[in-house]
Amino acid sequence: MMFGCNEHSIQELDSIETLMKQQEVSWNEGDLQGFMQPYLQSDSLVFVGKRGLTYGWDNTLNNYLKGYPNKEAMGQLQFTNLKKEMLSDSSAWVIGKWELFRNEDTLSGHYTLLWKKMNGNWKIVADHSS
Repeated sequence: MMFGCNEHSIQELDSIETLMKQQEVSWNEGDLQGFMQPYLQSDSLVFVGKRGLTYGWDNTLNNYLKGYPNKEAMGQLQFTNLKKEMLSDSSAWVIGKWELFRNEDTLSGHYTLLWKKMNGNWKIVADHSS
């Protein structure tokens, strides 16, 4: 579901969708550095998860490395975007569901991502995943 849809908005939201598909590929290949590329590489990045707030790209990556130490623990990730909306020419939000398929179990939850376009590139500046 997309809101605020004109041709430019649709193109921008498609660009974000492409970045998220690349994240799935990186995750599924066991590449956390690649998965993290769309995140703003800054101390101002905010990640909200079950343990509360985490600030910064490095801290977020380190949490992923602790929680998913190997490819088996990472499993296969699938995103399903449920709502996408342009908030301005340089900001958008995406709400969706994530599923992690592993040999022993399947995990799932939802996310809200705040994207900002900076220097021509879309970056996640806030991620609330549950």
